[in-house]
Amino acid sequence: MKLTVTASALFALLSSSSVLAANLNIPMSFEYLALDGQEVETNHFTHKADLTLSDGEHKIAIRYSDVYDDGISESPNFVKSSPFIVTLNTSGDHQYILLPKSKIVAPPKYAKAPEVIIKRKDGGAVDYSIVQTQLKEDSFMSKLLGTDTGVDVDSASVAVTAGKELPTAPIKQPTEVEAMTTPVTEPAAQTPASQTDSAHAGQMLQYWWLHADAATRKEFMSWAIKQL
Repeated sequence: MKLTVTASALFALLSSSSVLAANLNIPMSFEYLALDGQEVETNHFTHKADLTLSDGEHKIAIRYSDVYDDGISESPNFVKSSPFIVTLNTSGDHQYILLPKSKIVAPPKYAKAPEVIIKRKDGGAVDYSIVQTQLKEDSFMSKLLGTDTGVDVDSASVAVTAGKELPTAPIKQPTEVEAMTTPVTEPAAQTPASQTDSAHAGQMLQYWWLHADAATRKEFMSWAIKQL
């Protein structure tokens, strides 16, 4: 009997300690980027709304990312903010909720400096602070992961087409006369291969996936697997 009580008490202790953790929830229009210096794993097809937080201070990198209709374009418009850093002190198993400070009327304007507040579900006091950054996501993540080389990631992009080299025509060597009479010109600047279009396509896929029902998602996944 004593052994049973001890085992039950131990199980209760382990169970209670496993659930005594705070939780931070963010709306659909926000995304986690990092927690305490570690990248938060996400994907294009699911929205990670909750983070489990142990007692103590946590630094959480978040960005505003939303889709809006400007009444002019036929397709949805996408907007993303620079990362902002939330420093949150947690204690106990309280539920924290991050919300826009006021109703978002103009998403592009709001994205320039997203103002948010953090509330506790039970109405208790919350110890937090927020710091805005002007870093782009690529630059922010390279600094976070320690891979920043001081090079502007956007300007250093290299065009790649499906991982294959494109065929090129053989180079014709100029004759001596052509070499003497042809003016030397600088080669035209190479532009990255449709990176903007690719990013937009990914955002569109994410948008429609998040707004589709379960049956439509299943049908899409079945079709997508056949394309591999």
